[in-house]
Amino acid sequence: MIYTDMEHLGRYRGITPALDTAIAYLLEHGLEGLTSGRNEVDGENVYINRFAYTTMPEAETAFEAHRLYADIHLLAEGEEYIGITPMERMTITGEDPATDGIDCTGETEALFPMEPGKVLIAFPEDAHRVKINRGGPCHVEKAVVKVRV
Repeated sequence: MIYTDMEHLGRYRGITPALDTAIAYLLEHGLEGLTSGRNEVDGENVYINRFAYTTMPEAETAFEAHRLYADIHLLAEGEEYIGITPMERMTITGEDPATDGIDCTGETEALFPMEPGKVLIAFPEDAHRVKINRGGPCHVEKAVVKVRV
């Protein structure tokens, strides 16, 4: 897991070629011009999902994880917490290989405050729960870059 500011994202080049592609795209384009839904960058290696939601109490959110992709979380508007727990401390409750989705349960080990300008990268070993409110419901405009690792 990496938690940083957008201005420092370039320091994380060199981990994987697909992550380098994602970082280069974000540093050049930011979130400008992204449409709702899937936005293509490099086929199945790197793409960006843009969507919106309202945050909720942590107890109403769910953990997820992925085997094939890292998720780069960025907010264009609003604020939330993202909870992270290592997968080895989670109980897997379901898996959909077609969507690379893993449902799991466990305790939140760390909460990371997200707002525009912050970046959180969750790798396959990082179970993550999103949409956690910071003091009350908040409208969030978000992008998640899917990076095949």
